[in-house]
Amino acid sequence: MEAGQLLRIITEHMVGTKKELGQHWLKDRLILEAIADQADISDTDTVLEIGPGLGTLTSVLLDRAERVTAVEFDAELARKLPGQFPGKSLTVHNADILSFDLSTLPLNYKVVANVPYYITSKIVQLLSETGNPPSLSVLLVQKEVAERLAASPGDMSVLSVAAQVFHEIKLGPLVPAEYFTPPPKVDSQVVILTRRSEPLVPEHQQKAFFRLVKAGFAERRKKLRSSLAAGMHLPKQQIDALLRAADIDPEARAQELSIADWLRVLEQQLPQVQH
Repeated sequence: MEAGQLLRIITEHMVGTKKELGQHWLKDRLILEAIADQADISDTDTVLEIGPGLGTLTSVLLDRAERVTAVEFDAELARKLPGQFPGKSLTVHNADILSFDLSTLPLNYKVVANVPYYITSKIVQLLSETGNPPSLSVLLVQKEVAERLAASPGDMSVLSVAAQVFHEIKLGPLVPAEYFTPPPKVDSQVVILTRRSEPLVPEHQQKAFFRLVKAGFAERRKKLRSSLAAGMHLPKQQIDALLRAADIDPEARAQELSIADWLRVLEQQLPQVQH
């Protein structure tokens, strides 16, 4: 059976969605192909698909990859999925991706997924911090979140800093809400996370680095001297001196700093951020 015929059968027998799981079905073949294109999948790749749902994207991935491992939280969908692809190299796990053992996957696997909006940040954190990270992740997420992940200094957030420490990030195709069933309230966009050979922050500094960044963003509307003074329980005058030593304007706000800027602040031997 050709992939196009299989896709029509899948979409003709759509089951209802569960709002609490953030389910929105995407069935447009050209868009599904465009998402898979971003992963540059070869016939030797293992692809992890998070939340395969009805299997519309799964069918495209199986045409390209050596093997697809799908992790589906919805027990009914997980039970039905293997039967849609007899003879294909598909393994389906009925599990929560946030507790799934990524070490069971081969090195340099890839991730391709239409990610539920409500756990996007947690999935990005998981893929960043795991001991067996994917070489490439192609995620369809809420457009605003995609833009946050790929942000430049001036629009940075804790999410963008954390993701960019581990990945080079670029934006892919925009997918308007009307292409989903049911349509979500916002548009979606593909974001591509390519794993860096080495993180921008050395492992032994990461704990202190992220404490510093979270303190800086704790009061986003305030100037850096105020947010860091509050987050680190230090006098503003001391924070001023530390920031100037790092060549950072104390009048700046956290979203204006690059990762290199944060590293320079960290090098000033700042006390550990208190919990």
